[in-house]
Amino acid sequence: MAAVRRSRQSHATRVTFGLLAALLAAAIAAMLLGDFAVPPETVLQSLFSPLTGIANKGVDFIVLQVRLPRLVLALLSGAAFGLSGIIFQTLLRNPLASPDIIGIAHGASAAAVFCIIVLGWGGLSVSLGAFAGAVLTAIAIYLLAWRNGVTAYRVVLIGIGAAAMLSAVISYLFTRARLNEVQQAMAWLVGSLNAAQPADSIVLAITMVVILPALFVLVRGLDGLELGDDTAHALGTHVEHTRLGLMLVAVALAAFATAAVGPVGFVAFVSGPIARRLMGGAGRGFPQAALVGALVMLVSDLVAQHALPSTQLPTGVVTGAFGATFLLWLLVVSGRSGRVN
Repeated sequence: MAAVRRSRQSHATRVTFGLLAALLAAAIAAMLLGDFAVPPETVLQSLFSPLTGIANKGVDFIVLQVRLPRLVLALLSGAAFGLSGIIFQTLLRNPLASPDIIGIAHGASAAAVFCIIVLGWGGLSVSLGAFAGAVLTAIAIYLLAWRNGVTAYRVVLIGIGAAAMLSAVISYLFTRARLNEVQQAMAWLVGSLNAAQPADSIVLAITMVVILPALFVLVRGLDGLELGDDTAHALGTHVEHTRLGLMLVAVALAAFATAAVGPVGFVAFVSGPIARRLMGGAGRGFPQAALVGALVMLVSDLVAQHALPSTQLPTGVVTGAFGATFLLWLLVVSGRSGRVN
């Protein structure tokens, strides 16, 4: 048993360092590539210019005001989506149970579209509205799923139903909107890092610093929950408190990330399954899912910026294409093996 444990720990360490290395390579590419190519030594000079006092206003603006905020926001939002997705999937024991499938992202989207079309809001107000929509949708799903406790299949089914209803609300709002409002709403719905601001990254960073210790405590209760509610009760686990706490953490992560970058599709959905396959049973893969989410978001943003000459795509277009392909592959593999990992 000790040898098996050491082998698993060694494998988990290799996976983690491999993902970190891939993230570092993608981050370097994000800082160097663009319409205005910046050499590595110049990037380093700009990054340390607040300390050294050596400034180059043009280059510093590109590095510190454009590329660095976008890079940091991609990493933080991707990690938040990845963690949120794997929490939902582990808690509800269903690979489809991610925020963009069970209605959380749809709640944020409907609220944002309402703010843009009906209230005429923009900027930060839309983000706050999206956050409120995600939280209210999560509360509604939890209450509707409650029957002397919450079961996984009820949350998933009610969440999918809520997603369909909220999609209908968005479609109705589009029918009463002017063309410029539809364009603004569609740009938000696709999800993008084009408007990345340092304030968005600061809010996300503070959220994760506050939430991660709570997640570390709550995740211990998953051992019991994975054995079933009755067994968990017998082992002394506070089933509903643990489940509710984990759901609140997952909703908060998804809500803040969606408010910052929009409902970027499939990042939360793919991060958990990819991390688990990389881990090969060497752990739950929560930290690895966060790294996978950050990597998917960052690489997708790089592809969105540079794949087509003279055209910059929204990040959500690339994640949607990748996520849909991954979903089809996952369904094919599960059809052969008889299960979905």
